[in-house]
Amino acid sequence: MSVPQHLSGNEIRQKFLDFYAQREHQQLPSASLVPEDPTVLLTIAGMLPFKPIFLGQRNPEFKRATTSQKCVRTNDIENVGVTKRHHTFFEMLGNFSFGDYFKEQAINWGWEISTKVFNLPPERLAVSVYHEDDQAYNIWRDKIGVPEARILRLDEDNFWASGATGPCGPCSEIFYDFHPELGNENIDLDDDSRFIEFYNLVFMQYNRDADGNLTPLANQNIDTGMGLERMAQILQQVPNNYETDLIFPIIEKAGEIAGIDYSKSDEKTKTSLKVIGDHVRAVMHMIADEIRASNVGRGYVLRRLIRRVVRHGRLIGIEGEFTTKVVETAISLSEGAYPRVRERENAIKAELQREESQFLKTLERGEKLLEEVIAKLKQENKTVISGDDAFTLYDTHGFPLELTQEIASEAGFTVDVDGFNKRMQGQIEGSKGAHQTIDLTVQGELDKLAESIEVTEFVGYTESTATSKVEAILVEGISTEAAESGTEVQIVLNTTPFYAESGGQIGDRGYISGETTRVRRFPTLSEVALAERLPPGRYPKGDGILIRIEDVKKESDFFVHFGRIERGTIRVGDSVTAQIDRACRRRAQANHTATHLLQAALKKIVDEGISQAGSLVNFDRLRFDFNCPRAMTPEEVQQVEDQVNNWIAEAHGAKIEVLPLAEAKARGAVAMFGEKYGEEVRVIDFQGVSMELCGGTHVSNTAEIGVFKIISEAGISSGIRRIEAVSGSAILDYLNVRDNVVKDLSERFKVKPEEIPDRITTLQTELKNAQKELEKLSGQLAIAKSDSLLETVESVGEYKYLVAKMEGVDAESLKTAAERLQQKIGNNAAVVLGSPLDGGKVSLVAAFGADINKKGVQAGKFIGAVAKMCGGGGGGRPNLAQAGGRDASKLPEALEKAKGDLKVSLG
Repeated sequence: MSVPQHLSGNEIRQKFLDFYAQREHQQLPSASLVPEDPTVLLTIAGMLPFKPIFLGQRNPEFKRATTSQKCVRTNDIENVGVTKRHHTFFEMLGNFSFGDYFKEQAINWGWEISTKVFNLPPERLAVSVYHEDDQAYNIWRDKIGVPEARILRLDEDNFWASGATGPCGPCSEIFYDFHPELGNENIDLDDDSRFIEFYNLVFMQYNRDADGNLTPLANQNIDTGMGLERMAQILQQVPNNYETDLIFPIIEKAGEIAGIDYSKSDEKTKTSLKVIGDHVRAVMHMIADEIRASNVGRGYVLRRLIRRVVRHGRLIGIEGEFTTKVVETAISLSEGAYPRVRERENAIKAELQREESQFLKTLERGEKLLEEVIAKLKQENKTVISGDDAFTLYDTHGFPLELTQEIASEAGFTVDVDGFNKRMQGQIEGSKGAHQTIDLTVQGELDKLAESIEVTEFVGYTESTATSKVEAILVEGISTEAAESGTEVQIVLNTTPFYAESGGQIGDRGYISGETTRVRRFPTLSEVALAERLPPGRYPKGDGILIRIEDVKKESDFFVHFGRIERGTIRVGDSVTAQIDRACRRRAQANHTATHLLQAALKKIVDEGISQAGSLVNFDRLRFDFNCPRAMTPEEVQQVEDQVNNWIAEAHGAKIEVLPLAEAKARGAVAMFGEKYGEEVRVIDFQGVSMELCGGTHVSNTAEIGVFKIISEAGISSGIRRIEAVSGSAILDYLNVRDNVVKDLSERFKVKPEEIPDRITTLQTELKNAQKELEKLSGQLAIAKSDSLLETVESVGEYKYLVAKMEGVDAESLKTAAERLQQKIGNNAAVVLGSPLDGGKVSLVAAFGADINKKGVQAGKFIGAVAKMCGGGGGGRPNLAQAGGRDASKLPEALEKAKGDLKVSLG
């Protein structure tokens, strides 16, 4: 029996890529973990960057390709560290054929690299095929020579599909057998103690329609994936993926920090070390690809992974911050294959340090509160943490639901997730952005039409008008042949001057017009309004088609124009004229160029390491998000604004080129956040100021912007700042609003505009003095009212108590009244007062004399219990305490409880 070749993880990766490169496969770099595909948050498979090719939406540049693709999946996160081979981050080695070779060649090469390059003994390999795929079965048996007993026919698991419809096909997997001595009888490939699947070959040969029918594809494709971590486990002959040289040094570093030895640890400790080893790789690559921690989308995935690292560090005894030390080991392991992790070292460590520091505080508070919840449930013989409790931990204390579930599970408890989700629903709805991405129903319908319609040619960089053919019409996401006046439509054209939303810049506005035969009529009011915005002579006369376009989005290579038919009927195949609103375009161009200048100014004045974390360019203003761990000073904000305006005044011309990606980066071009780039890129260069890779529209000279004004600078999440600004003609709108406000204030205050600040200062001073006088009078009124309550004092033995409700008294005056009453009655007195406040709230005060305290009754503890009945809480000193509540309707009941409790406590 031959012996597998012992190779490092880096050697395995390189040998795989070299093998296929020698067989005419174009070796491509790993795509970013931020995918182009809008239906997934993260790159989850090696084939994902090629999905548009497999779906027929994009023509391939190469017939064959090979990659080592970074991937992140969190669907099985609870199994990370528990099983031998579940990961959040992993590398998928792949070879792909786009209509070139097919089954026999893919199987031959899969067997050759496994047995000849990696020296896996053939007798240790088994394969699976789809149960109906006789062709693959026969190739394995007759061409390769695999014994029939080691070729297993499987069902649905061995059939790949991109979705309910579209390209699909059978799979064939190669498994390594750790125990061939068990023989070939009753082989069970699901037995992961014996078998590990390391190579999956997908044969895309069918197209599935809406009725489930399969028809052969004209171009048959190959998509394969070999798990790097799994092959490393096999060749390095270690018991699991975590103990390979890809991950184990990270585990050892975490163990060193914790002062423990992995080999001598119990299973629980080993699991925590494995989680740290796995997750640190994931967060390192995510941050390197410019993902930042947040509470939504992929940012939330990153935050969750970092928090799991921190918590498992705590579980193995690590005190304080440690993630930056561990990630240094991960960077050292990965930088040879992925140099970007070293280039982004400072950003990676800064993000980890910031998140870890914040979460350690959250963790300490949350764990303590959760322990109290669990202890209380144990006393009540309950085992389910309510959705309300889980939500309070999350909403009030920032404690993630997943951690609540994990800690609960460790204590033998479960969490009412449905109850939690109900509480979350309102917040989730409120946090949805106003500007949504393309409707997935539109995307799905376009996928069906992709093979029968032309892709859109964009001519908007140089043209504002284009003669086009209507390729598709969608109404409410459903394809139709025609649509009439009054209908909301989505239209795909073969040629368009409309810029589609991308890179933070929103889509153009404008109209689509054409000829049709209609009874002549007067234009509608909306048509008149539209005509007023269009350039002279460009408004389509007569009774033709007129469609107002309000937005444009891009789905693969199709531009989808969202609009409303103002008149006429439009049909698929019609010849139409597409015209952008040039005034809106000019505003967007000015704002987009201004974001480039703004980023350059921030790098120059604030910190060279600043990079974009998001942007929005619309017709009215611009928004620019950037990574910065501190707030900018007012002086820095002004300096940045001045610098941008200086560059505008200097009239820097734009040089726009299409260059190879490598050359553009070598020249120093800055990439825009979240954008994906092909081999050739568009470079916008305002020489000596800013050079960026960008597909957006821009002014030809900075002087066209006119002027730039920063409206605000603020933090939006940990380590992320946001600047909002206006530029160009939008400045007039901004100034008009503020001018109207100034005029209104001048008229109200009867002063000149420059005198408004002094007048406001005077009014503030007068208001403060009036408030102080009001508080003084309120206190005097409360004292006067309280004297009448002395007649209601009751006694219990040698002690006296007074419990009463006072109307129209604020919290501070109530406190004054309670203190005065207690002093008048004596040291043996307990006074409890309550007052309803505005908004249905309650104020409560307890003032206890020294003899009452000696009796063991303390004002702080007492008033807190009373306030709970009003939906609140509070506390204070033994002799004087205040509390509040949210439900004034419960005040009488609460005061009755106070009276009863005092009788019992003092009796």
